[in-house]
Amino acid sequence: MRRFLSLLAALALASCATNTSPPANAAVQTTPRGMVAAANPLAVDAGLRVLRDGGSAVDAAVAVQAVLGLVEPQSSGLGGGAFMTYYNAADGKITVYNGRETAPAGASADMFIGADGKPLSYIDAIMSGRSTGAPGAVAMLALAQKQHGAVPWSTLFKDAETLAADGFVVSPRLAQLAGLNRGQAASPDAIAYFTKPNGQRVQGGDILKNPAYAETVRRLAAEGPSAMYEGAIPAAIEAKVRQAPIPGTLTTADIKAYKPKVAEPLCQPYRVYVVCVPPPPSSGVGLLQALAMLEKTDIATRGPNDPIAWVQLAEAERVMYADRDRYVGDPDFIDVPVKGLLDPAYVTERAKLIGDRAGPVPTHGTPPGFKPRGADKTQEPGGTTHFVVVDPKGNVVSMTTTVESLFGSGRMVAGFFLNNQLTDFSRYPEDLRGGPLANAPAPGKRPRSSMAPAIVLKDGKFYAAIGSPGGNAILSYNLKAIVGLIDWNLTMQQAIDLPNMVARGDAFSSEIGRYAPGVAEQVIARGVAIKAGQNETSGLHGVVVRPGGILEGGADPRREGVAKGL
Repeated sequence: MRRFLSLLAALALASCATNTSPPANAAVQTTPRGMVAAANPLAVDAGLRVLRDGGSAVDAAVAVQAVLGLVEPQSSGLGGGAFMTYYNAADGKITVYNGRETAPAGASADMFIGADGKPLSYIDAIMSGRSTGAPGAVAMLALAQKQHGAVPWSTLFKDAETLAADGFVVSPRLAQLAGLNRGQAASPDAIAYFTKPNGQRVQGGDILKNPAYAETVRRLAAEGPSAMYEGAIPAAIEAKVRQAPIPGTLTTADIKAYKPKVAEPLCQPYRVYVVCVPPPPSSGVGLLQALAMLEKTDIATRGPNDPIAWVQLAEAERVMYADRDRYVGDPDFIDVPVKGLLDPAYVTERAKLIGDRAGPVPTHGTPPGFKPRGADKTQEPGGTTHFVVVDPKGNVVSMTTTVESLFGSGRMVAGFFLNNQLTDFSRYPEDLRGGPLANAPAPGKRPRSSMAPAIVLKDGKFYAAIGSPGGNAILSYNLKAIVGLIDWNLTMQQAIDLPNMVARGDAFSSEIGRYAPGVAEQVIARGVAIKAGQNETSGLHGVVVRPGGILEGGADPRREGVAKGL
């Protein structure tokens, strides 16, 4: 694998070159040793504590996830799933860990069709018992930690247990989302958890205790990951998903049978770099396809203040989504034309759709090796988070983790929310003509995911790690940040701060207030119909290596995270 990646990097180096030094006046978070970038400072501190105690990047990832599941339950948790892209500094090898949830044995293609023969409304599907798959994050982390951990598993939950038992400070974002009077925040379990004795919802700055969560992580520390997959916790999950309204079929047997997967990454040259992402059912192949198309343009010479650069970015995204939505699903159940989507001749042909003005809505292409698929109607909300850990030995974790929508299904057991990951399947069993869908539900199947935690190599060695939450928009957020970092010579923080541009089909969304004066107006004049008042709440976090081995981190100002070094 290392020889393969080095060859790709060499080929890319022969084709073009770029300057990687950050601007001299850039305000950056730097360290020569280790770093954690995540969406909540308490989780970052937990990861740094593990690193100081001699733990590895994967050890720290366990601690970060355990705390995030407590302090940022709207985004991820023990009841959810994740993808991890891991770089091993000793041999330069990248490994992908797939902790995506699986559908229960009782799942069916029409599981989200109601008694009236019509698809359930989106919110009804989310809050139903049918939305929850067998959780995978804990099993995935346990597998990675068994292979790459440096300290005992039992030591990795101290911060989460203390914060849950003694209480943690509620952040403004958690308070805002917990105070909503709709959706999962209005579920009985959420109301009970987030309501104070005086009858008011928690506010930012309040201290919130979660003794049930403290007991859960205490059991995980003592018993290992089996505590999540055997005994009282899976029994409680089964009982909860079988409650009305619209009970599900997930059983303790489904949960016990869950197995995370280990896979080779998908890696593709970009300029003098190699970008590596998880294979399907992750949509990382879409990110690689978009980068390959942009390499056929002059976007690198334009910069963030050039309106044509943003038109090019938007048009690349539209083509990427047209193909991703049609072809990507669980490769254990369908043939995904990964090689065809990245085929140089196919990419060149698709790149011809990228111009200096917005064109017609692109349709899906016909990559080599494709099989006919129906038009997908999957909806995918953004209740997700991303973090990066680099340890003092240079090992790296880039991990995107989720309970799917905000607070998952709104159903809670053992101090954590259950995922609603199965609504990442299409709620329609087939297209309007009765054709097969790549992302239709099936027993044991993993739903397609937009999560695409990326690791970037240069000369076969770690250069950067980046990722984001955001549902379908994850690919757009990651793409923008990589272009900013590599093509526009920005610091990690500057690349994250760039306006988000999301273009899919005939819909465009961006952040007009983040462009340089006059740029947004010129982008609009070229047919990219962005509007004032739009918000794109990415949660990008990343780390890049600068000359001398200095680590430079960035955290998305749209959320509450930080990047901190040892």
